[in-house]
Order: sequence, then C-alpha cells, then structure tokens
Amino acid sequence: MNNLTIRNTIFDWEKRTYLMGILNVTPDSFSDGGQYNSIETALEQAKKMMDNGADIIDIGGQSTRPGAEEITLEEELNRVIPIIQKLRKNSLIPISIDTTRSQVAQVAIEAGADIVNDISGGTFDEKMFSTVASLDVPMIIMHIRGTPKTMQQNTDYQDLVNEVIEWLNCQVNQAIKAGIDQHKIIIDPGIGFAKTYQQNIELLQNLAQFHRLNCPILVGVSRKSFIGHILKQKDPKKRVWGTAAACCSAIASKSHILRVHDVAEIKDVAQVADQIWRN
Repeated sequence: MNNLTIRNTIFDWEKRTYLMGILNVTPDSFSDGGQYNSIETALEQAKKMMDNGADIIDIGGQSTRPGAEEITLEEELNRVIPIIQKLRKNSLIPISIDTTRSQVAQVAIEAGADIVNDISGGTFDEKMFSTVASLDVPMIIMHIRGTPKTMQQNTDYQDLVNEVIEWLNCQVNQAIKAGIDQHKIIIDPGIGFAKTYQQNIELLQNLAQFHRLNCPILVGVSRKSFIGHILKQKDPKKRVWGTAAACCSAIASKSHILRVHDVAEIKDVAQVADQIWRN
C-alpha cells in the first residue's frame, strides 16, 4: 500500500495509526451537537485537537446520527466553508470535509480542505466520484444502507462481513472508473450505520478481512451507541474508555485511521497499541 502525502503530511500506513479529529459544526449531532457551531468555538476545538495530536480535522455540517433530517445545500455550505477558510489560514493540518454532496465537496476543497469523507460512499450524489476525480484529492468511501433517517431499518444481512466488503469493493471500482486514483481511496466499514449492536461487534471482530480491498481502513467507533449499550452508559461523552477499547481492537486488526472525538486520550491508546501490534 503506497504512502499518501496530504499537504505537508506523509501518511505512512505501515508506521503508525493516524487520528482524525471530529469537528461537527451542527446543532444536532448525537454527541456534541451545538457545541461548535460558531466559528470561534469550532476553531478553538480544532486547535485543541491539533495540540492533542490529531493528524486530520474532519469538518461536517450535516448530522449523520440515526434519524437525522437533511439540511439544505445553502445551510451546509454556510456552516462549513467559513470554518475551513479560517482553519486553513491558521494551519497546514490536513482538513477533511464530511459531506455527501458534490457541490459542498467542490467548494470545500477550493476553500482549503484536502479530503472528501462521504458517508454514502458516493451513492447519494451521482456526481460525487467525477467531482472528486476532477479535484484529484483523496476520498473516504463508507458503507451505508439507506440514509441516516432510514438506515436503522436496513439491517437485514445474510452475510454481514462479506456483503459490506463486496459493497465497498463495488464502490471503490466505480470510483477508480470515474478517475479517482486508487492510492487515494480510503475505506470505512461504517460502524453504526445500518448496523445493529451485534453487527457492529461482528464487524470489529472481522476488520482484518477488509485488508483484502488493499485500501487504508478508517474506523469510526467514537462514543457510539453500541459502546453505550455495553457500558449501560446513556451519555455519549462518558464513553471515552469504551471507545478506547474499541479503538484498541481496530489497531490490533491493523486499521490505519481512527475517527475520534477524544483526541488526547485516544492518542495515548494508539501510541501504546501501535507498539504492541504494529511494530
């Protein structure tokens, strides 16, 4: 698997686990909705995550929690673009735009973002792959069924792991056909998206199988409801050590990027886990 250079950062996939810090500039995200939806609070949180060791800042303006309603294109642009512009002025950190809309991806990259993180894996907007190809930037392709509003009614799999791998393989091939460089594609099995509690556990137990797609693997388990289920913890912010355990298992399976809220804590977890499982 080739290294990937994004802005001034070389991502050497064999060397260590990389951390993507989550910056939700939304009023309604499941864990931190409303906390960072002003430019000042968002930039403050981005700086804190960078100081704590984030390798990428992932900025999203549309909540993707189960049952989330879709916002307008204009509203999404108004939420994310000013923050991307300001953050880019102040830092060279790689910035990811978390969107399913090709128009948002286009404007965000022009504003200074570097990566397109599409939770629909290119299925919500037929122009997404061609747009990313023309922008010549890395893309994260995540597995989902349905939309955030309907996904939890779409959990009937015959063979979960193989179905998710086959779906991702199909989307990766479509992306390559559209002109996206294969070495710039990152896959995400979509923990918590159209998956039951038990299915999330099964995916984590079988992450190593995803290496057959020969793409870097991003895993997003941070504060998710399956962790709350295990811990009987309703408050997402109190799931940090449960998140740490799930992240540890992802590192043991040689995943490459962890998408997290609690950067400082998971940075420590990753440093120790990398010594045990990666080196």
